[in-house]
Amino acid sequence: MDFSKYEGTANDFIMLDCTSGELHLSAEKVASLCDRRTGVGADGVIVMLLSERADIMMRIFNADGSEAQMCGNGIRALFRFALDRGVVVGDRIAVETVSGLKTVSRTRGRGGEDLFAVEMGAPAWTRSDVGMAGEDEAIGVPVDLGDGTVLSATCVSVGNPHCVIFVDDVEGYPVADVGPMVEKHVLFAERTNVEFVRVVDQERIEVRVWERGVGETMACGTGACAALVAANLNGLVGRKAIVALPGGELEVEWLHEGVRLTGPARHVFDGRTV
Repeated sequence: MDFSKYEGTANDFIMLDCTSGELHLSAEKVASLCDRRTGVGADGVIVMLLSERADIMMRIFNADGSEAQMCGNGIRALFRFALDRGVVVGDRIAVETVSGLKTVSRTRGRGGEDLFAVEMGAPAWTRSDVGMAGEDEAIGVPVDLGDGTVLSATCVSVGNPHCVIFVDDVEGYPVADVGPMVEKHVLFAERTNVEFVRVVDQERIEVRVWERGVGETMACGTGACAALVAANLNGLVGRKAIVALPGGELEVEWLHEGVRLTGPARHVFDGRTV
């Protein structure tokens, strides 16, 4: 099976071109491919398919084999992949995803490098939107970890669910311990992504992400968007900010029509599995 490796702010993906026909992937096969010791190694697998509603279709699978609804870094990498493969042309395409149609545009950075902007759609933050029981807004929700620790969380959906927790020290926070506890908390029937956020100032935030079905990743596009929205809802930042993640920086802007995510995408290498 031929594949390509792409990354967006160090969030890396195995790309499969299935525009000539659907490829059936088991959860076990995805997990095997994503294993960083015995496989190719990646945060997920992205399958590019033809679409009757858009220029292309994206299906994305987490490293544990579960399917995700949306991925902001992945969809940018997919546009780069589709351009490189000659499947699409131009600077603007529509992509069909599990969470609906998304528009992706190619722009230029200050240094002339390609950047890709995704129109993520309108965020939502009621309990029902983020997979929690009830209809109230999910702002300042207490999350009891059962060990005497109670966190205050703001939960946001940007096509997939996120639980945002504000902390004083992102770098030193025990993400590997707390992340899985929140991801699998009884409050979230289908688990959740978790963002640990430090607000630097009105135009910059620092984020580490524990991704549902993956673990801690170097970056997460939807997580960056959820972090900006949550910080704004709590009066901590404006509607546009730089989101600094371990893998690099993303620009997030909450416009009237929805959230826009802008960042790079890069081809790493091509290969073939046996």
